[in-house]
Amino acid sequence: MKTLRIVLTTAILIAFVRCDFEGDSRSPNILLIYVDDLGYSDLSCYGSAFGNDLTETPNIDRLAAEGMKFTDAYAAAPLCSPSRAALLSGKSPARLNFEFVTKYERDQYAWDSPEWKSRFEEMPLIPPPYTLALPLEEETLAEVLNQQGYNTGIVGKWHVAPHYKRYKGWSPTLGPRQQGFDWAAETFGSHPYGYVKGKDFPEYKVGEFPIDSLTENAIRFLNENSESPDPFFLYVSHYYVHTPLSNRLEWLIDKYRQKAGNDVSEARIKYAAFVETMDHYVGQLLDALDDLELRENTLVVFTSDNGGHPDHAFNRPLRGSKWHLYEGGIRIPMMVRWPGHVEPGTISTDPVIQTDLLPTFLEVAGGKNQNDELDGKSLVPLFDQDSDLEARPLFWHFPYYHPEGPSFYEASEQVGVEDEQKARTLPQSAIRKGKHKLLYFYEDERVELYNLEDDIQESNSLTMDKPDLAISLKNELLTYLKTVNARLPIRK
Repeated sequence: MKTLRIVLTTAILIAFVRCDFEGDSRSPNILLIYVDDLGYSDLSCYGSAFGNDLTETPNIDRLAAEGMKFTDAYAAAPLCSPSRAALLSGKSPARLNFEFVTKYERDQYAWDSPEWKSRFEEMPLIPPPYTLALPLEEETLAEVLNQQGYNTGIVGKWHVAPHYKRYKGWSPTLGPRQQGFDWAAETFGSHPYGYVKGKDFPEYKVGEFPIDSLTENAIRFLNENSESPDPFFLYVSHYYVHTPLSNRLEWLIDKYRQKAGNDVSEARIKYAAFVETMDHYVGQLLDALDDLELRENTLVVFTSDNGGHPDHAFNRPLRGSKWHLYEGGIRIPMMVRWPGHVEPGTISTDPVIQTDLLPTFLEVAGGKNQNDELDGKSLVPLFDQDSDLEARPLFWHFPYYHPEGPSFYEASEQVGVEDEQKARTLPQSAIRKGKHKLLYFYEDERVELYNLEDDIQESNSLTMDKPDLAISLKNELLTYLKTVNARLPIRK
């Protein structure tokens, strides 16, 4: 009997340990869905509160309802490459010296080269030359999670290295596989970037969408890792909803044309169809998690790399758009779903930024941050509604003119006050601290101060009303930029 008790006790202990290992103790899978140029109010779950009743996004709305939606989430930059570099590294574009979109190798310039100076003959400032790549020595999300035993994958857009052979082509020496990704699939999917000139496309019936190879590859990764003993991290990096808006789905465009009536531009109608197409592919990905029984142990994050395009995205009520440090350029939709850890239907109003994702993923993976240069903070305390995120300032740095080159002033002259979202962008930096936000413009050292709680549209500058606060925030911003060795535009 004593021997039998020992055998039974041992068996129970083994079963308990195995159950613990295979159950709650396993780190969660992580699925990051990162879309391109999605405006703050483009999704139904955001835009319906601000007058956007046009666009329908049922799958992403469901994701938001099943988790936590962030009202004050920010991209690290008002355009693509620096946002993605910051996302991958947990460091701000100012710290990385990566503040503009990457180019081809031929676009590498020295700061004092005649070629670079000639681009800004009409301007009083000369911006920093383009940074072409995220350095290999920067530790990425994939490398951090590799160290925690994760299988890591990426599909879609990279865009933190020079274009290789074709626009947005992956670099063979500075691509995902050199930055810690075990698995990588380069594809435009069904986005117009992948269209073949001269090729006839089939007509799609009502309710039909083109097969999206980006989504198909992502689902293939999920299948291959669904029964792995190791958790996975999958970075699904969409080209939607970036221009061109060459949507082949005439049935869907017609749907929005009829819904919109005569008061909505054709560009916005096509864009609404584009957004719903993206939502369809996100829904396929979420359905795959359910079908593979991965939902319960997968943390899903959905967000965008910057604000929406000024020609067609629904950025209201925010001022500005992509390329601006006004809210329309940097405040973006973001939501997380993590069953058992994030209560469904919750909303966070805490200001958060995408450099927070690396320390967040590291914490949920069971690791500890030992990098003092990270600009982000883990968001895990926010997942428990009884906890608060430690208050901290957020910073942005965009020391460039846009549009680039001599067309800058010509383009700005064509913009009226009523069309401010298309206005030029001057070299600028910004800080948000609590409810206040300050923008600093390098040409004339001018500042604008706003209370975002009372003035989300940034229409009433408080610089004259609160001069001490303006000076304090300006000094804090400039001190941060100096501390991280940010590159500043130089005066001629």
